[in-house]
Amino acid sequence: MVAEIRIYFEGHVLLKPGFSRFFDQLRSRARERSCKFELISGGSGSAACRDFTIALATHPRALNILLADSEGPDTGNLSESLCRKHSWDQSHRGSIYWMVEMMEAWFHADKEALEEFYGRDFRRNALKANPKVEEISKDDLKRGIREATKYTQKGDYFENKTSHGPGLLSAISPEKVQGAAPNCKRLFADVLAKLE
Repeated sequence: MVAEIRIYFEGHVLLKPGFSRFFDQLRSRARERSCKFELISGGSGSAACRDFTIALATHPRALNILLADSEGPDTGNLSESLCRKHSWDQSHRGSIYWMVEMMEAWFHADKEALEEFYGRDFRRNALKANPKVEEISKDDLKRGIREATKYTQKGDYFENKTSHGPGLLSAISPEKVQGAAPNCKRLFADVLAKLE
């Protein structure tokens, strides 16, 4: 069992409370096992990779995890390619997890939570109906969320991402996301297994 889990996520530091709520099950299980659980914002994807590289050297006994947007389809070798790009040992492939093609795919997995968050004038039918959210292209994800939210009182998600993102991450169901996003399911399963 590990004594420390450090998740380096791509995204603004203001998303941290939302990710904290989303990963509540993992944090609670870590606490039960007297394991330190830390979420570290990397900002951009390249900055998160840099922080992950540093963590591999400075926290070698921790379970260091990188969580990043794939920015494209899951080809099955995303982690292998990233390891090559950053000259990481291929043994770190299993510590890299993807939001395919971007974090907002997770929001598509729980349309009810989005509808409740945005309220009146939310256009749910603008979102792609595909229940396999990792198959929705980045362009379609962006277009759908923009069209669904732009007429709401809270306004366009992408114009208010740092204020809406934490609330949406807190509101969506981790179970629904895991059911719709295999990479998210793998993250939960792997971390829980390390905490057995």
